[in-house]
Amino acid sequence: MTANTSKWAYLWALSLIWGSSFILIKKALLGVTPLQVGTLRILLAATTVLVIGWPSLKVISKRDWTWISAAGLLSSFFPPLFFALAQSEIDSGVTAIFNSLTPLNTTLVALAFFGAQMSKKQVVGVVIGLLGTWLLLATGASLRADQNYAYVGFILASSVGYALNINIIKNKLAHLGPMSITAGSFAVVVVPAAIVLLSTGFAPDLSQAVVQQSLISLLILAVLGTALANILFNKLISLSSPVFAASVTYTIPLVALFWAWVDHEPLYPAQLAGGLIVLVGVYLTQKKPKKI
Repeated sequence: MTANTSKWAYLWALSLIWGSSFILIKKALLGVTPLQVGTLRILLAATTVLVIGWPSLKVISKRDWTWISAAGLLSSFFPPLFFALAQSEIDSGVTAIFNSLTPLNTTLVALAFFGAQMSKKQVVGVVIGLLGTWLLLATGASLRADQNYAYVGFILASSVGYALNINIIKNKLAHLGPMSITAGSFAVVVVPAAIVLLSTGFAPDLSQAVVQQSLISLLILAVLGTALANILFNKLISLSSPVFAASVTYTIPLVALFWAWVDHEPLYPAQLAGGLIVLVGVYLTQKKPKKI
């Protein structure tokens, strides 16, 4: 399989896995609090990754650990917590649409911190993407008064974190293998996640069916949607550009919206229009700058 074929295979596999993560978060929240969902997801995923990838930590130098720590916090610690908090107030399908801003943010981060240059088309793309985001926020807040759209801030913060993580891996950790990066990132976040979980007083009543179902959803989410997905994603970054890797968020909403439809979540035409505008903006920002 050629590198070009491989990167597309990784892209579609990640789309399916991560696109299904939003509905799994929703199901997990039925019996567990948002902070518990986030921290359990981290700890279960870290256990899986470290059991497999512990030997790969040996190749990480002291200098690399600074960037590994940053990447771990930005992609493997805060986003799982933030997405659980966001979905405690916002539907899974809408959350996935907002997450599609990641490629746009990846371009902006590359421009601001990693010496990339932005073309005119990318500037237009950023403006269009921001307009689509505004439409999503405005229509969501007016059409779904039962939901707190201030929690979108958690999704946007996660998107920026993912964008920083992608650029750090491509520009500062490209000499390391995907397993080393993934294992190192999770090794960094185990202790903070455990501290947060203990602070919640986690003591699940396993006799309740809803708690059992939540924990099963969490296990699937952690092993497939976090551990395996992070390994695949870091491999994708090594095979492609940061912006191509971030373009997985194009197809994630399609899978997420399918599951939202199956779960009878309402989605209004104005919200779909906002999501489409965001994707048009994202498409334009993917036009390669001169340096990235």
